[in-house]
Amino acid sequence: MSDTSTIDAPGDSPDPAADTPARRRRVAPLVVGLIAVAMAALFVVLATADSGTTESAGSPLLGNLAPDVHGVNEDGSVFSLSRRKGSWVVLNFFTHNCVPCIEEHPELIEFVDQQRALGVDGAEFYSIVRDSTRDETDAFFAERGGDWPIVYDPDYEFVNGFGVALVPETWIIDPNGFVRRRYISKVTAAALSADIQSMREGGP
Repeated sequence: MSDTSTIDAPGDSPDPAADTPARRRRVAPLVVGLIAVAMAALFVVLATADSGTTESAGSPLLGNLAPDVHGVNEDGSVFSLSRRKGSWVVLNFFTHNCVPCIEEHPELIEFVDQQRALGVDGAEFYSIVRDSTRDETDAFFAERGGDWPIVYDPDYEFVNGFGVALVPETWIIDPNGFVRRRYISKVTAAALSADIQSMREGGP
């Protein structure tokens, strides 16, 4: 009677790394977990992007006197930043066709309304125009609203003095003329008002 049993050849032993059903059962939960983590991270990023949160940024100017720069008012007179001491001053750099500038504009309108409601304690707000003509700027405000002082920067004193490479960018200067905040990208009325109020009350 012949022996029909077989003996595995040395090269036929099972590969521990082989794609067996047991191995697939072990790997599947790990893959699902990684996908879940990735989806959660994406959700957080999207939620943050849509929330319009105000992003502060560093600068050598923070904590120092603001540069003594000059621009041109709408009526052609000289605007001197150093003469605004005694008030909280907010500078917003913008260009008429900048998409984030357009998106944040309703927030700026709300912020200015909030500060005006405070009377003499409210912050002064100025739009610093970068690379837009008078006609382009007038059309921007005629279409989107907003009624506050506009300062033109023909000699780039503001842009160079504050080191503004991209718009929008917003700065807060305290009544003593010291730079307190720099914000890159879009800002919100709520964040600006809260930051200024905190600083009024002695916050950093």
